[in-house]
Amino acid sequence: MSAILQVSDPHFGTERAPVVQALVQLAQRLGPDLVVLSGDITQRARAPQFEAARRFMDQLGAPRLVIPGNHDIPLFNGWARLVRPYAGHRAAFGDELEPQFSSAGLMVLAVNTTRAHRHKNGEVSAAQVARVAARLAEATPAQLRVVVVHQPIDVQRPQDEPDRLIGHTAAQDAWAAAGADLVMGGHIHLPYVMPLPGLARPMWAVQAGTAVSHRVRPGAPNSVNLVRWHAAERACAVEQWDYAATEEVFVQVRVTRLQPAR
Repeated sequence: MSAILQVSDPHFGTERAPVVQALVQLAQRLGPDLVVLSGDITQRARAPQFEAARRFMDQLGAPRLVIPGNHDIPLFNGWARLVRPYAGHRAAFGDELEPQFSSAGLMVLAVNTTRAHRHKNGEVSAAQVARVAARLAEATPAQLRVVVVHQPIDVQRPQDEPDRLIGHTAAQDAWAAAGADLVMGGHIHLPYVMPLPGLARPMWAVQAGTAVSHRVRPGAPNSVNLVRWHAAERACAVEQWDYAATEEVFVQVRVTRLQPAR
């Protein structure tokens, strides 16, 4: 079995210390093969916020795959936004903005959907779509194939439609045809798992809430996802873990079972 812990939108600078500690304890207990941090690492792309995020990730005890979100590009420093938009991210997590992870059971491919010229919206280019599709085609039958973006590739509520990834239609079509199983995202602080309709093979959007920030949505507490993959049975389970404030721990609240195609 392989396991991925998806952490998204921690917005360091707005983090809640008890939630951070509870998430560290959860990660150490679950022992995932990979931790995915799907963007909005910081609140305002400041060096101390990136440093706090790096210290947090170092405590989780697993390999990591980290991508920036729109909050991880300087907002008020115009020169830095245009000339060195990812300087803080690179200092904390390295130069690679689209990292990859591969193991016997997993292929996880990151896509940087942020753009310095866009304040909030995300975009995936034709070149990014093609690069990911080509890499997906190299996966083995035993690997769960996961693409990680920041902005959602699909949404459930009409009010979230403006936050949907620009270029999502071409990306969905190409990645499903190339064999992708899941597309992980964040950005809107709402956790859900939804099938993506009308594609060449089954593919699901897996969205995470905000992991540790006080910037939660009504009815959606701090949460993370754990994806478990049983290659032999081709069975995938997405577990949603919410923070329970009274006990100061994360508890499993939902399991969505998926059956990726062969």
